[in-house]
Amino acid sequence: MSWSVVIAEDYKMVREVFAATVRASDNYRLAAAFPTAAEALDWCRVSPADLVLMDVLIPGSISGLEAARAIKALRPETKIIIVTSMPELSFLRQAREIGVDSFWYKEVQEQPLLEIMDRTMAGESVYPSASPVVAMGNASSADLTEREAEVLRELVSGAGNREIAAKLGITENTVKMHITNMLQKTGYHSRLELAVKARHLGVAIRE
Repeated sequence: MSWSVVIAEDYKMVREVFAATVRASDNYRLAAAFPTAAEALDWCRVSPADLVLMDVLIPGSISGLEAARAIKALRPETKIIIVTSMPELSFLRQAREIGVDSFWYKEVQEQPLLEIMDRTMAGESVYPSASPVVAMGNASSADLTEREAEVLRELVSGAGNREIAAKLGITENTVKMHITNMLQKTGYHSRLELAVKARHLGVAIRE
């Protein structure tokens, strides 16, 4: 018996690598591979899969995490492994809240993907020990406090101080303080540079 696998990954080369990994093992068979999460969700609605490999940031109407939530609600028995190269801190938390079975970073591979697949299908929930640490000017992503990361995530989305304050339930002065602290830590010269660098590095992403 082999487990059926559905892949949702927008980069063709990476999708083909995942497909080759599936085909290389007698324990799995490739059911389908899609460039969007929405297509993977549609497939799972009509054709149950044993395992879904799902990227987070993927073109289309829904993100990988949104699709994972929908698949778990529809077919809780389906195992899901989130795969991403982005160190955004909230992705790990969101995946756990959704009930995603395992989580794997493409760029920082603590274990090979096939090993994660095998352990997941054996009933384990395999998550990395921490998000990857990325250099941010004179600091690193690990130097940001949880609140600073929340402010930065809203800043990256284009929100102003008043909007950020309302969203997070803090004062505008507190927002300014956190942004100033992040600029001092990183050495970046403006809030725009901070936002652009954070988004480019994948440190702060709003889905």
